[in-house]
Amino acid sequence: MQGTIARVCMVVAAAILNHPLLFPHENATLPEQDEELMARMREHEERLEMEQARLEKELSQLDSKQEETSSEEGYSWYFWSTVSFVILFTIEMCRVDLSDAEIRPVEDEDMFSESGSITPRTMPLDKDVLSNFCDKCAHTSAHENWRVREFVEGFADDLLESLRSVCHREAGMEVGDFVGIGSMFESWKVCKPLMCDLIVPFSPPDPYSFQSHLWCSPSSEMLPDMQGCGKIKVTRFGENEEGCLCGSANLGDDMLCLLHGRDDALNGDHSPDELLCSKNTRFLSKDQVMKWFQISVTKAWGRISHKYDFEVTFRILDAAGALKIRFRSLKVIVLNIIPVVQLEDTDAYFVSHFPSDYDSSPDPYWTLSFAVYEKNLLKHFAKRLPRNSCHLHCLQIVTLLHRKQTGLTGKSALTNYHLKTALLHLLLSKKLSVWGIDSIEHRLRDVLSFLQRSLHEKRLHHVLIGNSKVPEEVQVPEIFRKAEPINLFRSLVLQRELYATTVGHFHEMLRNAPVLIQEFTPLLSNGGLHHRLD
Repeated sequence: MQGTIARVCMVVAAAILNHPLLFPHENATLPEQDEELMARMREHEERLEMEQARLEKELSQLDSKQEETSSEEGYSWYFWSTVSFVILFTIEMCRVDLSDAEIRPVEDEDMFSESGSITPRTMPLDKDVLSNFCDKCAHTSAHENWRVREFVEGFADDLLESLRSVCHREAGMEVGDFVGIGSMFESWKVCKPLMCDLIVPFSPPDPYSFQSHLWCSPSSEMLPDMQGCGKIKVTRFGENEEGCLCGSANLGDDMLCLLHGRDDALNGDHSPDELLCSKNTRFLSKDQVMKWFQISVTKAWGRISHKYDFEVTFRILDAAGALKIRFRSLKVIVLNIIPVVQLEDTDAYFVSHFPSDYDSSPDPYWTLSFAVYEKNLLKHFAKRLPRNSCHLHCLQIVTLLHRKQTGLTGKSALTNYHLKTALLHLLLSKKLSVWGIDSIEHRLRDVLSFLQRSLHEKRLHHVLIGNSKVPEEVQVPEIFRKAEPINLFRSLVLQRELYATTVGHFHEMLRNAPVLIQEFTPLLSNGGLHHRLD
C-alpha cells in the first residue's frame, strides 16, 4: 500500500510540473516553434499517461482484494485522493486569478503611474496637525451643526404643515413627515455653507396608490444602466381585481360597493397629468413631480413668510426644493427638501434627484436611496467602536480635501457619497478596535488607499446591495441583500475621458493634502490654533 501511495504522490507531482500555470503557452522562454522541445514534452506526456494507466491497473487489482486488506489502508487511499484533488483545484484557481490579472488594461496602470509617484502610504501627514483638526474643527463644528439642525427641523415642520394645507385645498398629493439624511444628520458635516438634506415622502390621493417596479425584480427588463433604479406606476385601487360589478352596473343611490365605498365615487377619476405621470403612460414622472413640488413649496412659503425674519429663495431652479435661507446677519443655511416615494413598508425611498447630482437617470426612472439604512449602519458602528473613534474624523478630512481640490481643478466623477461608501466598506472589513483616535493617521491612509485601489479597478460596490457583511441589525430588505452588487464607478468604465479627469483629480488631492490639511488649522501668532472650514 505504501508503494501505491508513493505512486499517487508521483502522479500528483508530475501533474503539477506539467500544469499550464508553470509552463504557459505564451511564455517567451519556451517558443512553440522549438520542435525538439515540443517533442520531448509529448514524450514526457505519453510516459505520464502510461504510468497513470499502470497505476489504475494496480488499483483495480487492489480493489479486488479489498476484503483482505485493512480498513485503515482503504481510508488512506481516499485520503490521498482527496489531497490530490485539493492540490489540483488550488492550482486551477490560482491560474484563473492570474488570468484575470493579465486581462486588466495596461494603459490604465500607466495612467496611474504617470500621474505622480505619491501614494497614500508615502504621503506626508503630520499627526499633530490631524489631532488639532479633531480637537478644534470637528468639536466646534459639531456644536454648530446641532444648533442648525434644531432650527432646520422646526422650520421644515412649519413649512410642510403649510404645504399640506395647500395640497389638501387643491386635492393633490398627500405629504408625509420629513426624514433627515446625509452628512449633517450623520455628524460628519464640516464644510460651509451648512447644508441639510430632508426627504419628504408623498403619496397620491385616494383611491390611487404607487406600485414599484425594481431593477432587481425577477421580471424586470431594465437595462444595466438602470441598476439601482425603478419605475413607479400609478394604479387605482381595485382596478386589477376581478369580479367587482360596481364599475359596470348602476347600483343606485341606496347601494354601495363594500370594496370601494362612497369616497371613491366622490373622488372620481384623475387624469394622468393630475397624477403627475409621464406623457401617455401611468408611470410617475420625475419632471412633473419636481414642477408640482416647487410650485407647492412656493405657495406654502407665501402663507407663512410673515412669521420669519429671513429670506428664502430657490438655490437651483432645476431642483424641486433646493432652498437658501439668508439671515440679516448674512449667514446662509442651505436646505434641500427632496420629494420621495417610499418603497412599500421599507426605509428605502425613490428619489427624483439629489441637488448634487449632475448625471441623474432619465425620466421615468427613479433612483433608489438607502440613506436611512446607511445612517442606521453608522449608528450600529457607533455603539461598538472605541469611545473616541476616528472614523468620522477621517471622513471629514477626506471630504474637506475633496472639496478644496474641486475648487482648484474643477469637478470630477468623485463625490462625497463615494467617500462615505469607502469608509463603510472599511468599517465592515476591519476590526472596530483599530479605529481609535490615536490611529487616525493610519486609518486616513487606509481610506485614501481604498479609494485609490477602487479608482484603479474602476469598481466601487454599493455598500448595502448584495453585501453579506452588512449586519442583520440594520434590517436591509432581503431582496437587496441577494441582489447583484452595483458598481458605483460604472461610468468610469464607459467614459475614458471622465476616468482620466477623476484619476488626475485624486492624485492632485493626494499631492496637495499636507498643505490643505494645515490650512484648516493654521497657527496663530501666539502659538494657538483657530479653525477655518469654509
